[in-house]
Amino acid sequence: MQTPIVVIPARMASTRLPGKPLADIGGKPMVVRVCERAKAAEMGPVWVAAAETEIVEAVTAWGFDAVLTDPDLPSGSDRVHAAVEAIDPAGTHDGVINLQGDMPTLDPAALTQLGQAFAAYPDADIATLAAEITDATEREDPNVVKAVLAAGQDKAAARALYFTRASAPSGPGPLWHHVGVYGFRRDALARFVGAPPSPLELRERLEQLRALEMGMMIACGLLAGAPPNGVDTPDDLEAARAWYAKKEKG
Repeated sequence: MQTPIVVIPARMASTRLPGKPLADIGGKPMVVRVCERAKAAEMGPVWVAAAETEIVEAVTAWGFDAVLTDPDLPSGSDRVHAAVEAIDPAGTHDGVINLQGDMPTLDPAALTQLGQAFAAYPDADIATLAAEITDATEREDPNVVKAVLAAGQDKAAARALYFTRASAPSGPGPLWHHVGVYGFRRDALARFVGAPPSPLELRERLEQLRALEMGMMIACGLLAGAPPNGVDTPDDLEAARAWYAKKEKG
């Protein structure tokens, strides 16, 4: 993945927090805050794949690029693929980073670890991120997705064997909190969205299991600290606002 492009899927129809991409965080829409974090990572051009025109208008008003995609696309990955095909039909970008639009406090350095994961596992089709669970309550929480990893010689990356909402693996040792940021090789993204949902994907409600059932290799970059906080609820939004208020006070 030498020439990646960062694409942020965004749609207004969030179940738990409607209108989430345009939620105000310190005077800017949340999706713009995510664009700023992505730009700071210097991984490649940053685009928003929007399901609605109001998102396109908000993003471009703040100087970022956005493309309108079919609002009926079934997933963020499908939206990202559609956007990349519209933006770069010639295939100039050989890799695609799918950055969720609800991670406004993401450390930009985390995105660079996707590249490190690909470097550690050159045969990987997909790279993602994981952080060791330190909060005991997360071990049994089905809302915290666990990555089951086969650690290699590189302590900054590992190969993913499985993802689950259960507490796994059993026995002594660390558990890993999966962070839903993905780097796809361009051809792998096309194959992934071209395949139907898989049985384990439907059972666990985890899209990445489709890739594993297809025989794809997923490498995980291992974050040193706590995982970034996503914004799914009003409380999460208030926490993100407080984070930015503290940050901007210096």
